[in-house]
Amino acid sequence: MRKTGIVAAAAALLLCSSGANAACDRMEKVIAVWLPIMQTTAYYVALEEKLFEKACIEIVSTKMESPNQIIDALVGERADFGPPGAAAGIAMIAESKFPGKLKVFGLQGGGVAVDRINDGLIVKLDSPIKSFTDLKGKSLGHVPGIQWRTISRYMVRAAGLDPDTDVKLVDLAVAMQVPAVVGGTVDATLSLEPVGSIAVASGKAVRAMSNPVARVIADPFYSGASLMTTKFLKERPEVARKVVAVIDEATDVANADFAKYKPILVKYTPTKEDQLAFVAQPYLRGFKDLNETDLKSYQALVDVFIKEGVMNGPMDVHDKILTKSDLGN
Repeated sequence: MRKTGIVAAAAALLLCSSGANAACDRMEKVIAVWLPIMQTTAYYVALEEKLFEKACIEIVSTKMESPNQIIDALVGERADFGPPGAAAGIAMIAESKFPGKLKVFGLQGGGVAVDRINDGLIVKLDSPIKSFTDLKGKSLGHVPGIQWRTISRYMVRAAGLDPDTDVKLVDLAVAMQVPAVVGGTVDATLSLEPVGSIAVASGKAVRAMSNPVARVIADPFYSGASLMTTKFLKERPEVARKVVAVIDEATDVANADFAKYKPILVKYTPTKEDQLAFVAQPYLRGFKDLNETDLKSYQALVDVFIKEGVMNGPMDVHDKILTKSDLGN
């Protein structure tokens, strides 16, 4: 995006002092819905650095317990945007049912090649489970909702097992996943960060596999997305542009100095202070940085949902990505 473009202009605004609020003619109220996971890190940074306030935005911030709740709120127009970490797969299921409701303006995840952990197969310290092939007759927990249920089914199937008869899949809220593994409620979980880091820090559980999904579906792998409703974009385009610029700025900051911002994870995720040293850095892609490799990876996830029969296809993710022209630039 050229320097005279909206992102550069908004970035300049964001660099103003915190006293910039006084120059706002009005504060625009924007409703955000988010999940307490590592993929949402850029949003935490934006909140802590008061980047929204500096852009004359008053954020109504609502934490959700499952990805489905985020997409339901957006499709139902009870929220304006889903910060980084919103459900990339469920968003496209929603788009297949209600076309034109959402736009994607960022992707978050991890991968083997980029050396960033997005997910892990979590087991007890003494578990014999080393991979998905060892899950026959076992139970596997996952983030609640159709996105991670579908990904889990695909992973089990890719390991040569039948997800309907060989493995019991269990919905587990993020905060309950490590206790469930340690306590024996489930034999393993397919968990998003920071769950794997928390498991390792506990000394009672481990990652049997790091980034298993990237090894099967796409590398890098993006299960998180930054989303906004087209209603918000069309009715308040100037505010939407500011939101995109804020998240891009926060993404750059988080990527550049993750160590500095790790402590704020205690405030927003299940991570405890004594676990921070184990926390893995997420792979965050802002709107201005999205490229064809990112979109090819996202397409691979959408294709999995089509193969698993949870949405109709074909679908081209290029049609669902926010564009500069959408922003009036």
